[in-house]
Amino acid sequence: MSDGASNVRVVVGGVSGSGKSTVGEALAARLGVAFEDGDDLHPDANKDKMRAGEALTDEDRRPWLIAVGEWLEAREGGVVACSALRRTHRDLLRAHADDLDILMLDGEPDVIRERQAGRGQHFMPSSLMNSQFATYEPMAPEERGVTLDVSDPVDVIVESYVAGLTGRSADRS
Repeated sequence: MSDGASNVRVVVGGVSGSGKSTVGEALAARLGVAFEDGDDLHPDANKDKMRAGEALTDEDRRPWLIAVGEWLEAREGGVVACSALRRTHRDLLRAHADDLDILMLDGEPDVIRERQAGRGQHFMPSSLMNSQFATYEPMAPEERGVTLDVSDPVDVIVESYVAGLTGRSADRS
């Protein structure tokens, strides 16, 4: 990408089933940067706990969020799909990448539940959706990033994000 966005570090956040991985892969390709699915960075104990239908606590999430933050810190540019459901989660990620930009995916719970149910084999069972929605804290106005609607097509979400990136990048200086 010619506008200097190849050094941007982005977390695509949202509840399970919101499209983080799909949007993240498309965004990384659009920006010409690496992509990582944060699910792959979860410790096995977290995956086992979720498979058993138990919601993660913030204590459970901490080592995972640190791993995601370290992945971001190790790159000049990259996109990672990571729920980043709470402000404290996003702040922990920013401790590793202070220039972090967030693309939060949000939408109607029924739309997201339907998508999550259609995912097939995944360690996050649909029975944990209520805990995800209960944990989610929308981004505060002072947080750098944008919240976009999951009901839009992936290419529209990506282009909407990229169109606003220049303004958010200018805010960093």
